[in-house]
Amino acid sequence: MFRSIGLALLASIVSLAHPVSAQDRETIGYGRLFNNDYFGDNQDRWHTTSYTHSIVRAPEWTGSLPQGFGELLEYRLRGEIIAPTDLGAMNAGDRPYVGAATFGLHTHLAPAKYDLRFGVDATVVGPQTGFSELHDSFHKMFSHPSVNQTVKDAQLPNAVYLTASGEASRTIPLGEVARVRPFAEAQVGVETLARVGVDLFLGPVGADEMLIRDSTTGQLYRATENGRIGLSAVFGADYAWVDSSKYIPSTYGITALDRYRLRAGAHWQISQGMSFFYGLTYLSEEYSGQPEGQFIGSLKLNFNF
Repeated sequence: MFRSIGLALLASIVSLAHPVSAQDRETIGYGRLFNNDYFGDNQDRWHTTSYTHSIVRAPEWTGSLPQGFGELLEYRLRGEIIAPTDLGAMNAGDRPYVGAATFGLHTHLAPAKYDLRFGVDATVVGPQTGFSELHDSFHKMFSHPSVNQTVKDAQLPNAVYLTASGEASRTIPLGEVARVRPFAEAQVGVETLARVGVDLFLGPVGADEMLIRDSTTGQLYRATENGRIGLSAVFGADYAWVDSSKYIPSTYGITALDRYRLRAGAHWQISQGMSFFYGLTYLSEEYSGQPEGQFIGSLKLNFNF
C-alpha cells in the first residue's frame, strides 16, 4: 500500500509540474543541515548523525511560495545513522543500527494562506549503504570506540522503502519581527505517523525566505537567503502519534512510541554572503526500553563567493 501511495504521489508531482518545463526552472537555492549528537549530549547513540542537502528549482523566487502544484520542486538528498545505546555491544531490547540513505522529490506551494508541501522519498537501508563501515572507519581514524561487529551484524537488513508525506503550515505575524508558524504533517512509509507543532521566530532573518523542515529534529533550515543582515532566534515544539516504524521493528522485541521534540536555534546572517545556524533539539524516547531522551545539535555555515 505504501509503495502504491508513494508512486501515485510521485506521478502526480511529475504530471502536474508539466506546465512548467525544466527549461523554465532555475536553481533558486540550496538548503543544508548537519545534525550530530556530538554538538548535543555527546553520547554517540540513537539519532547520532545526519546530513540533508536540498536543491530547490523554480521559475523564480519572489519572497513567497508559488500557487501552482509542481512549480517549485525540491530535490532532497539525505543520509542518517541511527545507533543502539552502546556501539560496543548489541543488547536485547535495544534498537538496531540503521544506515539510511534517502532520495526525495517534493513540491512546495501556497495556494491560499497556507504553505503546503507534498513529496515522496525512497529510503535505502542496511549494509548496502556502507554507513556502518564508514562510521567504524571514521571512529578508528580519530581513536573513538569502534562499531562492534555484533552491532553491524544485527543492523536493519537491506531494503528500500517508499514514503509519501505532506505538511501544511501558516505564518502568523506577531508585530514587526516576531511570527508564529503552526504546522501539521503526516507520512506513510518508512515511518507512519501524524504530527502537529508550532515554531516561533524572533527577528528578521528567515522572513520572506523558503524554509524546509528537517525530518529528524524538526529544525527549519533556509533554502533561500535574501541577505537581510541580522539575527533570529527560533523556538519550536511538536508531538507525533506513531503508527509504525521500520527503524523500530517488533522482531527486535521493541515497540515504537509516540514522541515529542523541543528545539531552539539561532539564524545569523553575518553579511550578504555569509550565514550561520546552530540549533539544539531534545528528542523524547522513541521505543520501549529507551531509558531517556537525547539532545542533538544542528549546524549550518554558508559562504557565497
